[in-house]
Amino acid sequence: MLTADDFYTDAERDLQAAHDSRSLADVVVQAIVRDEMEPPNIDFIASRDFFFLSTVNDRGEPTVSYKGGAPGFVKVLDANTLVFPNFDGNGMFKSMGNIASMTKIGMLFIDMETPNRVRVQGEATLSTDPADLALYPGANMVVKVTVTSCFLNCARYIHKHTRVEASPYVPDAQGDQPYPAWKRIDMVQDALPEKDRGKADAHGGTITMDGYVERLMAGTS
Repeated sequence: MLTADDFYTDAERDLQAAHDSRSLADVVVQAIVRDEMEPPNIDFIASRDFFFLSTVNDRGEPTVSYKGGAPGFVKVLDANTLVFPNFDGNGMFKSMGNIASMTKIGMLFIDMETPNRVRVQGEATLSTDPADLALYPGANMVVKVTVTSCFLNCARYIHKHTRVEASPYVPDAQGDQPYPAWKRIDMVQDALPEKDRGKADAHGGTITMDGYVERLMAGTS
């Protein structure tokens, strides 16, 4: 079982003392923070089609990325373990590279319609094992997370949104997805991975960077 002293850092404790909230912070840990995922949180995580992933590189620089998929794409294997896929991206591998070097991650799951949210912290590793990839057609790797803490978080500052539609770029059951507009940008053609080269003409031809930005801002990328 997590204790408050396990959960909080010295800097967090200093701010709690400065704002007369140390006792409250201790009660919050006792009430909602667990070192495993409990049934209500498991059900919530399994219902989500996106989350925000926080990682840090070996220079101590953090980043946050959006990860989306079909509902339930984050699979809870047991109370302490979950997995999620990494799909085709822009080749930067910022989050995955950070996981490869530093392993500690944060995950924020949000329902913006209810609203509600759950936070997860854990230790992550990357897998390209065929059995793991088979769970996610179209994935280039799978992230396995050992959960160190999980808690329901106050939702009072979450603005309510209405869900419109799922992204068409989520890979289907065969792992197929539409060819993205950014791979048609003229300046990236010679730098694309071999599997993506020469496909722009079949998908409307190349576009300029300015043209791509226009599409992006209009929501048509």
